[in-house]
Amino acid sequence: MKYSKQEYLDYVDKKSPDSPIWKNVLIAFLVGGAICTIGQGFSEFYKNVVGLSEENVKTAVPITMVFLGALFTGLDLYNKLAKHAGAGTLVPITGFANAIVSPAMEFKREGWVLGLAAKMFTIAGPVLVYGINSSIIVGLIYYLIQKL
Repeated sequence: MKYSKQEYLDYVDKKSPDSPIWKNVLIAFLVGGAICTIGQGFSEFYKNVVGLSEENVKTAVPITMVFLGALFTGLDLYNKLAKHAGAGTLVPITGFANAIVSPAMEFKREGWVLGLAAKMFTIAGPVLVYGINSSIIVGLIYYLIQKL
């Protein structure tokens, strides 16, 4: 049986559940904002309580947030939150940690080297490679423009 394009789209619409888009957007906004607020709280803590310089705070906060994202992923708490919060958990830096740890956790039964270590960068690896290469190219272009 062959469907026309319109018949196929009608079939997909009929079978696809309706998504409460505004509810999803609001929840993603609130959860993402809460994660960012926690990051800001760590920034204030490191600056005012611990007494780190501004430069060291800019290093300590991402390290802390990536660690917490990886820890909560390992404890299977981050994925449970992401199930309800959607994109709100992907955008902050904790989503990056989740993208690295999740594949590693999935393949941990295959061992430390062939499972955990080999699969760690399955998802985040291409992002890192293209991100780093793009930044190098943009940096070279910027440098050449400055020299001209």
